Amino acid sequence: MFVADGRAEVNPAVHGVDQELIYAAERVIRKYSADPNHTVAAAARARDGRIITGMNVTHFNGGPCAELVVIGAAAGQGAYDLDTIVAVGDRDRGVMPPCGRCRQTLIDYFPSIKVIIRTGTGFQAIPISELLPNSYVWADHQASTE
Repeated sequence: MFVADGRAEVNPAVHGVDQELIYAAERVIRKYSADPNHTVAAAARARDGRIITGMNVTHFNGGPCAELVVIGAAAGQGAYDLDTIVAVGDRDRGVMPPCGRCRQTLIDYFPSIKVIIRTGTGFQAIPISELLPNSYVWADHQASTE
């Protein structure tokens, strides 16, 4: 999605979604995925307009996905209300949907967040609840502190 001089080109398949967010994740993965321990980048937009980025950490013990790194980075920057998130794979894999663990975490922390995914006709930002229908609601099963 970049032209020779590094500027983002307009992609009609991305019309109607947060293109700047996709480009931010693409820039991170292209710039920092020099080793096999960092293969996916994510970017999220906070409700105040800030974009927070992060990369996954591959390790034999599992390691966090890029979306989870973004959640932590956002909290570290005081951005507790994320509106939209996208993940992009290295080696030109493009926009990727979140894994099951990330879907559950996203719905628990940000039940109204939208996730940019690739569809048969381009890209679409859909509510996390559509990616994880009939989900377990973590907060409903926590002991009351009252």
